[in-house]
Amino acid sequence: MMQSVDIVIVGGGMVGLALAAALKHSELRIAVIEGRVPSLELAELPDVRVSALSRSSEIMLRNLGAWQGIISRRAAPYSAMEVWERDSFARIEFSANQMTQPDLGHIVENRIIQLALLEQVQKQANVTLFMPTQCQSLAVGEGEAWLTLDNGQSLTAKLIVGADGANSWVRQQQDIPLTHWDYGHSALVANVRTAEPHQSTARQVFTPQGPLAFLPMSDPHMSSIVWSTEPNRAQRLLSLSELEFNKILTAEFDHRLGLCEVVGERAAFPLKMRYARDFALQRIALVGDAAHTIHPLAGQGVNLGLLDAASLAQELLALWHQGEDIGLLKNLRGYERWRKTEAAKMIAAMQGFKDLFEGDNPAKKLIRGIGMHLAGHLPGAKDEIMKRALGLKGDLPDLAKRKMVLLEP
Repeated sequence: MMQSVDIVIVGGGMVGLALAAALKHSELRIAVIEGRVPSLELAELPDVRVSALSRSSEIMLRNLGAWQGIISRRAAPYSAMEVWERDSFARIEFSANQMTQPDLGHIVENRIIQLALLEQVQKQANVTLFMPTQCQSLAVGEGEAWLTLDNGQSLTAKLIVGADGANSWVRQQQDIPLTHWDYGHSALVANVRTAEPHQSTARQVFTPQGPLAFLPMSDPHMSSIVWSTEPNRAQRLLSLSELEFNKILTAEFDHRLGLCEVVGERAAFPLKMRYARDFALQRIALVGDAAHTIHPLAGQGVNLGLLDAASLAQELLALWHQGEDIGLLKNLRGYERWRKTEAAKMIAAMQGFKDLFEGDNPAKKLIRGIGMHLAGHLPGAKDEIMKRALGLKGDLPDLAKRKMVLLEP
């Protein structure tokens, strides 16, 4: 059976669903292909995969109608941030009060963001969801693209969007080259109960082995940790008993929140930078991790992907209103230039930050200490850093700006 649509979004995760939701006021016919059906049940324990949603992401999710579905489940606003280096005077603090903001962002489980967006997309008459369904083949012609699915169905579309993650099937099918390197670290993630309350403060300590972040959860004594360390060490930490792990974690975090006790599973995944040579080809566009992955140092990966979705939607809506072909490469160049530039800037910033804080060289430690001191005390420097962390700087799509009319109450 052959079905004709305007856009096929391969990947029904956070970014793919955000793109579909951002096109809700158009007459574009959209198909979303996702290999797994997300569980609608909310587990008692939070997931270990979380994101630090920036202010611009919050504004975007409000505009998409998904924000209430997030905060009604489980979301933790954080109002302050502390960053320091082990055995050094390097330290900087930020607070929402300094920025006249209600908070600096929200820590949210990825699955909750996905569910809240799915609820919105399910209401859209212009979207057909294929879940659970896998893609089998992709062919691209001059005027359209063809996709075959494992349920025997075939789709034709003006545009295929790869929103299918770091190991993107769409990107691989199109042989799009990657610039990539291994950061030489794995990220160990877990939920941790602390003796002292986190006071809605996100904390990160830089150690010679790598950064360790504690992200506050809705329970005042629960934090989600992201521990970047050498892969063999990450595996050793995973293999430790809970008692041994807790002892090492508490010491690594300078006893800042008292005794730390891991709750539930521990997991680790390799950290790699990826940057696709092309974010767009004829009839093809890439968004989110399919186009780029960055170091989780500042928690900007999901925010970057959501802005991809909003930016591509803005370009596609403009083309649709003008009666233009949404899949022509020349019409997708604007999106590609826009988002490649923003992703490259973020990758460069994260790499520079990582390089600066890596190692125990005394000269580097001195530079780091002076740099943090200046960032915290030079007029305007701290504000500039925080505006970027809040996602309020840069070339933002309209959906991520407060000027939008259709905000949730």
